[in-house]
Amino acid sequence: MNYKLEICANSVVSCIEAQKGGAYRVELCAAIPEGGTTPSYGDIAVARELLAIKLNVIIRPRSGDFLYSALEQKIMLKDIEMARQLGVDGVVIGCLTADGEVDMERNRELIDAAGGMSVTFHRAFDMCRNPFDSLEKIISLGCQRILTSGQRQQAEQGIPLLQELVQRAGDRIIIMPGSGINMHNIATIARETGAREFHLSARKPVESAMIYRNPNIRMGGNAVMIEEYEQQVTQSELVRQTMTALENPNNFWI
Repeated sequence: MNYKLEICANSVVSCIEAQKGGAYRVELCAAIPEGGTTPSYGDIAVARELLAIKLNVIIRPRSGDFLYSALEQKIMLKDIEMARQLGVDGVVIGCLTADGEVDMERNRELIDAAGGMSVTFHRAFDMCRNPFDSLEKIISLGCQRILTSGQRQQAEQGIPLLQELVQRAGDRIIIMPGSGINMHNIATIARETGAREFHLSARKPVESAMIYRNPNIRMGGNAVMIEEYEQQVTQSELVRQTMTALENPNNFWI
């Protein structure tokens, strides 16, 4: 099977590890604990310099819902322009209306701005009211793929919907399962859904080198709980092991 792994990379270091592990593509994001937002100019520029594999960038100006104002739309258009100038391969977008429908006008404007770049519709799809109607609308927009967990918290739970989406999509668009995918469940998800592309992080915590640590202050506050003295970093070996589990499930064991 011609399987492809896309790694959700939270840093340039994670991008490099993804490439070392044999990933086909990375999706570079900032603010992963908030669902991912547009990374910085510097992150995108350096990632593009160092990667030979495909580089996609999420275009999302903030966390929260996917109902965007005219001002936020202007920001996203500027970010797409920046991404195009830096030579990324694709952008990852998703705008919804207040009623949970695909916002055809805003998405079409972003897609037009992307020019010849690949366009993925991200997990805003999982917040849509009707997945099948939304599938057809996204296909009509000309997107290359949809990243989805099957409208469940994790892709493994969303297998029934993912399977039906893959069948309905056929060759018209790629359905790419994502959320909670790892070396232990990827073969099952692939077998039961028929999907060929998969989105995962393959990260492990890496301890900070800081010796002095002030126990009285948290830079991140209390709204989003993170470990401030460790970084979650993609590991090339986890990427390799996941691909092995996907391509040779009968011979894989940990």
